[in-house]
Amino acid sequence: MRTLGVNTRLKPFGATIFAEMTALAVKHGAVNLGQGAPDFDGPEWLKEAAVKAIRDGRGQYARMTGLPELTKAITTRFEKTSGLSYDPERDVVVTCGATEAILDCILGLIEPGDEVLFFEPFYDSYIASVAMAGGVPKVVTLEAPDFRIDEAAVRAAITPRTRVLMVNSPHNPSGQMLSAAERATIARIAEEFDLVVISDEVYEELWYEEPHRTLALEPGLRERTIVLGSLGKSFSFTGWKVGWAIAPANLAQAVRSAHQFASFCAPTPLQAAAAVALSAPDSYFAEFRAEYRARRDRMVEGLRRCGFRCDFPKGSYFALADHSAFGFEDDFAFCRHLVEHGKVAAIPPGAFYVNKRKAASLVRFAFCKKLETIDAALVRLEEYRARFEEGAFAGAGGARAARA
Repeated sequence: MRTLGVNTRLKPFGATIFAEMTALAVKHGAVNLGQGAPDFDGPEWLKEAAVKAIRDGRGQYARMTGLPELTKAITTRFEKTSGLSYDPERDVVVTCGATEAILDCILGLIEPGDEVLFFEPFYDSYIASVAMAGGVPKVVTLEAPDFRIDEAAVRAAITPRTRVLMVNSPHNPSGQMLSAAERATIARIAEEFDLVVISDEVYEELWYEEPHRTLALEPGLRERTIVLGSLGKSFSFTGWKVGWAIAPANLAQAVRSAHQFASFCAPTPLQAAAAVALSAPDSYFAEFRAEYRARRDRMVEGLRRCGFRCDFPKGSYFALADHSAFGFEDDFAFCRHLVEHGKVAAIPPGAFYVNKRKAASLVRFAFCKKLETIDAALVRLEEYRARFEEGAFAGAGGARAARA
């Protein structure tokens, strides 16, 4: 009898690091700054829009590509922020979250054996999606602490089998945003090697100093770029799982070809509410960013007080810190020690790397939390640091006394 179980493509992945750290947070009664999910709800008016849709009897399947009012709202909002006009009937596919959109893009675009090039650290579903499609992942490392694209390294990774380049900005987990030079590099390479670009822009509304600029604006990229967006990140309803892909009709058709069999449609009443959300006034997005800027500043300033080296992220809702002062050999050991002894859960960024040693000194904290949650975590981190400096953890998990 054959051995039954997970197939060889998915077996290497196991359970996600988010599931592991969340379980440890529950076990140890930790403040959870691991998973990027707010510990608060989005706006009440958006809840009411979803309730209204349910009460209005909108409980059946939606059109496969997305409710007409939502695809229109997506293109209207995108044109407002980018100046680019897309056809809501042909150029948009609404999916069950942007994670499904990522998988749909890969399944719809590549043949088995084709290569997909992306940058590490990466959102963990990228590499799993490539595996499910029978593709070959090719990874270029963004070196800490700047996390900038090196054109020579990208060129060295490209082969005649490379079909797709995946890019994420604002970037999870570094919080970095693409510079003008990096955007020009991507445009140049995509055109030269005839690559499709998947631009993961789910944090497009979460920028703090310089506004986000979609890659589709770069010369020559619009016709070869699929832009991914997400309701959950911009309206604090991650569990609603409403995402989308915006692309020229030929690329949108590739996404649609997989989407129709992956989920067929996202939940109808939540799509109706999403259309209301994307029609929100500019004041909503300005206030949204201001609130997150306050969370970011509270988190980064607190982490610095607690002994971490940490830059202010330019976008997203993650702070990537250096934990070297605590003496652990790698990020997994540090995070497992911290959740048990410091009662704070964070994510080891090695989960977002193939070359895991590149992340050994790093730790990711999510600040999509109430200010009181952030403050509670910082109090615990201050206590953890004090105990560490007193030698309480000497020899534990690879730690050494800070004054040694």
